Amino acid sequence: MSVNEIHLTVVGRIGSEPDFKEIGQVPHLSFRLASTPRQFDKVLGRFVEKTTSWLQVECWRYLAQNAFDSTRIGQPVIVSGKLRTHEWTDDKGEQRSRLVLEAFTIGHDLNRGTATFSKSAPRGEHAVPEVTAAPFPADEYPVTSLPLSAEAA
Repeated sequence: MSVNEIHLTVVGRIGSEPDFKEIGQVPHLSFRLASTPRQFDKVLGRFVEKTTSWLQVECWRYLAQNAFDSTRIGQPVIVSGKLRTHEWTDDKGEQRSRLVLEAFTIGHDLNRGTATFSKSAPRGEHAVPEVTAAPFPADEYPVTSLPLSAEAA
C-alpha cells in the first residue's frame, strides 16, 4: 500500500453489463457500480432513496475472471479498492478524466440474498497451496453448557 492512496469500500448494485477482455494477456473486467443511499424521512414516515452515485469499477487478473464468472447486472455487491483518476485526451483534443475504483475484492451483499462459494482451481506458477483448516482439539477447550432459562441459573 502506498502513502496517500484513497481506499474505499462501496455497497451498491452492478449497473452495467460486466465487460471482460484481455489486455496484453492479462484478464481485465470493468463495470459501472450504482450506490443509492437511503434515509429515513420523519415527515413521510418511511425510507426514501437519495441521489445515486456512479463509479467505474475495474479489476485485473484472477479477480477479473472470478468476478466475470460470478456477477451479473443488477446484483448487489460490496467492492473494496483504491480510488484513482483516469485521465485522457478525447477525439476533440479536450482533456477528460473520471474516477475509477480499482477493486481489490468484490463480494455479493449477503444482506440482500444468498450466495454459494466455489473455490477456483490453482492457476499458474504463483498458485497458492491449498490449506485446510482443522477444528480445534476437543480436549483443549472444555465445553460448558449455558443455562437456557432464568430458572436454570
